[in-house]
Amino acid sequence: MQQEPAPLTRHLRIHRDRGFTVLEFRGEIDIAAAMEILPWLDRLTGLPRARIVIDLRQVEFFDCSGLRLLYRARQRVLEREGRLHLVCTHPLTLRILRVTGLGRLLPPQPTLDAALGQPEATSGTL
Repeated sequence: MQQEPAPLTRHLRIHRDRGFTVLEFRGEIDIAAAMEILPWLDRLTGLPRARIVIDLRQVEFFDCSGLRLLYRARQRVLEREGRLHLVCTHPLTLRILRVTGLGRLLPPQPTLDAALGQPEATSGTL
């Protein structure tokens, strides 16, 4: 039985799975949540060849602060030759990703297994 990871903040849990670091965003991802998440995100995306999955399945609200976190993570991972994948199932968050174009740069997967099983490509392209 897999144990649920302990929260680092009210909005973030981190665990390892199949060689990836999984960042689970939780609750309402607004400017206050982004400020809690940012130091952890920067620490992990600052590593060379980081293999990261950001899991948004437990997110109830997602605004432009969350988009900035995703875009920042993508840029930092790409600069360091790493991999970044996204898991998202919430219809409104998926719509935001599609409308802003971020979904093309970071294609969302419906499950953690699907994200971990993706090919070596780091992210989508424009």
